[in-house]
Amino acid sequence: MKREIKAVIFDWAGTTVDYGCFAPLDVFVQVFKENGIEITYEEARKPMGMLKIDHIKALLKMERIHALWLEKFNREYTMDDINSLYERFEEVLFASLENFGEPVPGMLELQAELRARKIKIGSTTGYTKEMLDIVAPKAKEFGYCPDFRITSTEVPAGRPYPYMIFQNMITLAIPNRNSVIKIGDTTVDMKEGKNAGVWAVGILKGGSELGLSKQEVESMDSTELKKLMDAAAKRLYAAGADYIVEEVGDLPHIIDVINARMNAEEVI
Repeated sequence: MKREIKAVIFDWAGTTVDYGCFAPLDVFVQVFKENGIEITYEEARKPMGMLKIDHIKALLKMERIHALWLEKFNREYTMDDINSLYERFEEVLFASLENFGEPVPGMLELQAELRARKIKIGSTTGYTKEMLDIVAPKAKEFGYCPDFRITSTEVPAGRPYPYMIFQNMITLAIPNRNSVIKIGDTTVDMKEGKNAGVWAVGILKGGSELGLSKQEVESMDSTELKKLMDAAAKRLYAAGADYIVEEVGDLPHIIDVINARMNAEEVI
């Protein structure tokens, strides 16, 4: 029997919408700054893809940020501190989130091709349900609408745990993990895919791991851009990526590669 990909499960910000994954980035920096702690964009990006309250916990555990916290408050942070930071994060993010639902270049064309191939389109995210309930309708206005979406707050645990992928497979009626691709722009996306036992594909342009705006990608010296892309790809591979694509429009080729690989292995 011919084996082939039956579903692709996409991340949201940095993969299908919000080129560069900027919606939450400035908010993390602002919220910590309001509390007297200056964090860098590089630090703010490192836990990207996690449930946002887990993202804040991960930031506070970073050695430099933890030291700044101790210097500022002369005590360890508590769960009350985490909740306070998260409540402010939500407040600021909700005020701007509807501006970040535009699909990345090539996403609508990819959606059409996947549907023509009868490949189902699922999604997972580090956003909460309330956050995605703002982003998803905006994306739909532009024409992007996956067959199923679920958030970290609707399953026992978010990434890197595989539960969102499993729920996609249940709802989309995909019984075989080898028939599923998880594609995302962060290391935690790759870990989510590996923990679910599906194919993990990382994306570079538009993603948080590369961390560049569309304008920066288009204007940057090609040698410097390649250097940054190679470094981002290395991190994604180290997190478990089976394949890397430069942008979403390259995914059909990878689907063909995986299909051919599965059927060649079956013959062997």
